[in-house]
Amino acid sequence: MKILIIGGGNMGKTYAKSFLNAHIVTPDNLLILEKSEEKAQDLSKQNIGTVFGSPGGYIKKADLIVLAVKPQDVALLFEGLEPYIDKQQVFLSIMAGINIATIYKYLGAPKIIRAMPNLPAQIGKGMTVFTSSEDVTRIELVTVQNLLNATGKTLYVEAESAIDSATAISGSGPAYVFYFMKSMIDTAIEMGFKQSEAELMCFQTFSGAVDLLNKHNYSCEEWIKMVASRGGTTEAALETFKETKVQQDIRQGMYAAFERAVELSELG
Repeated sequence: MKILIIGGGNMGKTYAKSFLNAHIVTPDNLLILEKSEEKAQDLSKQNIGTVFGSPGGYIKKADLIVLAVKPQDVALLFEGLEPYIDKQQVFLSIMAGINIATIYKYLGAPKIIRAMPNLPAQIGKGMTVFTSSEDVTRIELVTVQNLLNATGKTLYVEAESAIDSATAISGSGPAYVFYFMKSMIDTAIEMGFKQSEAELMCFQTFSGAVDLLNKHNYSCEEWIKMVASRGGTTEAALETFKETKVQQDIRQGMYAAFERAVELSELG
């Protein structure tokens, strides 16, 4: 199986290394198209595949083409790719806001899988939600899911509209977590801890809480009750969260992300 990754940025490089580390593909069967001369030279030094600086006949040799460029670059990208496309090739797009219909309109290739990964894919802890066009066969879909599993966990959805929802949840989600962590760290420093001490407490608290959730069959609500004894310190904090409507703010923020994802899809 030959894989072509178009775009040698963070996500393109993440996918290349994940596929190689999982022994899904060898460097000889991994192609990378990166138009930036500086990035292309850097990729060549890493020996993670054959690097090209412009589209060419080699594109037809790929069984799977991963579209990992910024959404604003798609018009130029599609124009350069179209002459070299084989209609039976499978396309995996991780471009935010570019829907399946748009890709098909420009490339005329019917086998398209659209995925929304997130940042932890860089360390194999990602969450990727994906869907596909009707022309993608069951075998092709399973093959691509195995590739995506190399970067973390995956969830297939029937409706493409669910990708916009996933963008607001798992796609943008790491930033919500970092935002809450930063708030805790800043407050700990105000309370007299050093930066390094505040970070240690916060990072270990989040890591431990997630591990507890993963290793025991209790819901978040049940864990909250275990920590928050009646009349205690945790209950005091949670009551303040209710009064200041923290949960409502989080919900509104996620819906704002969802609405923006829909707008971007319509623009695409």
